[in-house]
Amino acid sequence: MTDNRSKGRSVPSGRLARLGVFGRLAGGVAGGVVAEGARRLASGEVPRMGDLLLTPGNAVRVADQLSHLRGAAMKLGQMISMDAGDMLPPELATILGRLRDSAHHMPPQQLDMVLTREWGKDWRRRFAHFQAHPIAAASIGQVHRARLPDGRELAIKVQYPGVKSSIDSDVDNVATLLRVSGVLPKTLDVAPLLGEAKRQLHEEADYLREGEMLARYGALLADAPQFVVPELFPELTTPHVLAMDFVGGVPIESLDTSPQPVRDRVTGHLIDLVLRELLDWGLMQTDPNFGNYRWQPETERLILLDFGATRVVPAATAQGYRALLVAGLAGERDAVREAAVAAGFLGAAAVTAHRALVDRMIDVILGELNKPGVFDFGDRAFVGVLRDQGIDMARDRDTWHIPPVDTLFVQRKISGTALLAARLKAQVDVRRLAGAYLTA
Repeated sequence: MTDNRSKGRSVPSGRLARLGVFGRLAGGVAGGVVAEGARRLASGEVPRMGDLLLTPGNAVRVADQLSHLRGAAMKLGQMISMDAGDMLPPELATILGRLRDSAHHMPPQQLDMVLTREWGKDWRRRFAHFQAHPIAAASIGQVHRARLPDGRELAIKVQYPGVKSSIDSDVDNVATLLRVSGVLPKTLDVAPLLGEAKRQLHEEADYLREGEMLARYGALLADAPQFVVPELFPELTTPHVLAMDFVGGVPIESLDTSPQPVRDRVTGHLIDLVLRELLDWGLMQTDPNFGNYRWQPETERLILLDFGATRVVPAATAQGYRALLVAGLAGERDAVREAAVAAGFLGAAAVTAHRALVDRMIDVILGELNKPGVFDFGDRAFVGVLRDQGIDMARDRDTWHIPPVDTLFVQRKISGTALLAARLKAQVDVRRLAGAYLTA
């Protein structure tokens, strides 16, 4: 979520209004294509359509319009940016990266309309104070601070109007954007993935469900004093408004200036939580956006926020990861490759066509994983090696493969946690943490 320096901008809530934004976006992009094409032809170039579409000007145009729409359009862009940033064309990465920093929120009149619909016209009488300007704004809703007459401080998350009803069309429109940009090959069947993305986003837009998951995580982590989970306030929670205790903290990124032992300890807690979710609970909050973590310097505890993306991890998915971890910690390349294919991480066609390349990439990972002592997340040199090794395989679009949907969501959490660990330059004994769950 963004901070409270954001600017108010009304969210298009009707189907026609949102379609109009996409229409204006298409027109603006088309104009950019014509202008850039003319420029390149005049200089003697024969430009490709993908190059014309993904210009810096179009990147700004697309990002700003998706930020205006918010909802599924913006959420999907954020997800893709976090999950595949290293693999995207730079211009498309720019589009999606800007979405992580969007700062629009509802103006007061639209906010009052939403809360009147949810709580009734006298809703302000419920509070001793309600801060009209949001303390945070994100893709699906914005958060306000409020105080009850008894002095209890609350955080109130209010969903943008029209978000839930526009999910399906927004996902389809973003998929079209990715298609025309050339990022997705025409032969790749993304229909199952899009269907699951729609289902997940519908669940995230159900604040009653999120409230249940918030309470469930609070109970699961009752024995973990290193974490803070806000307490649900059900009396004010509706399908479009989520009320919980306000818990003060600072951005998790502020830890990057803390002493090394603090960064290492905090990152260890987060990695242990991922392992616990995956291999113990079978329940995982799959959105690792940095804004979903806060830090309390005075208590040295981590605040966990936003449980809309919480989902059950099927036993087969957990077992696939367990097999991969066992093989990886044992340093067995063949077992890792076989487990990766069995779990759906790798497609059989890619392994058949690029066996030597796959094995070299596995060797790089095993070499890093099995170094003695702590794993240094601040040393990202191996990521560049993997990217260079994978270029040829990535170019062979006939062997592109979409892993099972549940695996994609789990991997999103794992990848996002690793990105945060890298941001904090943490050093953690990952082998020890994982081994504790594999031998339990």
